[in-house]
Amino acid sequence: MNNVFDGELILEDGSRYNGILFGSKRCVSGEVVFNTGMVGYPETLTDPSYPGQILVLTYPLIGNYGVPKKSKDLWFHSFESDKIQVSGLIISYLSQHASHWSSSLLLDEWLKEENVPGLAGVDTRALTKKLREKGTMLGKIVTSNDDIHLFDPNKHNLVSKVSIKEKRRYGNGSKKVILVDCGLKNNILRSLLEGGVSVIRVPWDYDFTTEEYDGVVISNGPGNPEYCTRTIKILKKVIQQERPVFGICLGNQLLALAFGGKTYKMRYGHRSQNQPCIDLYNNRCYITAQNHGYAVDEKSLPRNVETWFQNLNDGTNEGITHKSLPIFATQFHPEDYPGPRDTRFIFDEFIKEL
Repeated sequence: MNNVFDGELILEDGSRYNGILFGSKRCVSGEVVFNTGMVGYPETLTDPSYPGQILVLTYPLIGNYGVPKKSKDLWFHSFESDKIQVSGLIISYLSQHASHWSSSLLLDEWLKEENVPGLAGVDTRALTKKLREKGTMLGKIVTSNDDIHLFDPNKHNLVSKVSIKEKRRYGNGSKKVILVDCGLKNNILRSLLEGGVSVIRVPWDYDFTTEEYDGVVISNGPGNPEYCTRTIKILKKVIQQERPVFGICLGNQLLALAFGGKTYKMRYGHRSQNQPCIDLYNNRCYITAQNHGYAVDEKSLPRNVETWFQNLNDGTNEGITHKSLPIFATQFHPEDYPGPRDTRFIFDEFIKEL
């Protein structure tokens, strides 16, 4: 990789950050967000909650353990989907050497294969401070020879682009779980299968309410939850059936909307592996992995729905539960990858309800 600035990140307020292009040498535009995780860039880059976003990784050294070889094996834990989901990547220092037994590619080579541009040599500390102070902004990675118009992913239904198109079945357990794919991370599916259930994975807009099933899981996903009107309509019918329902991340927001609540866009969201959340039922604190830019407005929730978890940094909602029905959700990711495994027990709690 050369050491001459040949690319630039331009934010919607006119701020400019010079850098060295790597990966695909093309222009992209999207919402610029930051993640403070120290590890797990293969899992993070393949998280289907990131489409339309240019990701800033705040940890200063990226690429030092390379990228493992792709595998179609569901139990291969390094990728959360079958491709890189971010529109672009911004980092401080790109390692040109990888040291790990499973590494088969350098990060630069991986981004080239997936046609995703990266920009290294950026002062990510200064960039992150700006995004924290002024809030998430639109931006674009441009080359010295080309430019592109700003694109706002939050004005589009991104879930429809990342969800599967047809039903898929996994496992052979006696209990059947419908998994609504709104941008599913692979480890949610793995976690359910480890619990010994059968999983029927369905598209985001598929009405399964007349079929046989014992419970429902609503996955994570990208963008504004209010665009998922079809999913919300289906969930309203599910609630009436009074069966166990478990929402994760976007699933938390969709359940709140189905109950008649509201959501709002956060100033800069939560994207990290160290968010402290308190369980309001037992006053325990858990360290959680998160990736979301929208949150549930707790004041809008009906009387029969209450807050389960709250974020100890900013007090935002991190989970809801119905007062009498086995319906609950978390805004954080209990399936981890990457992140702490402190809240994996929530999958066990859901499976006990089936």
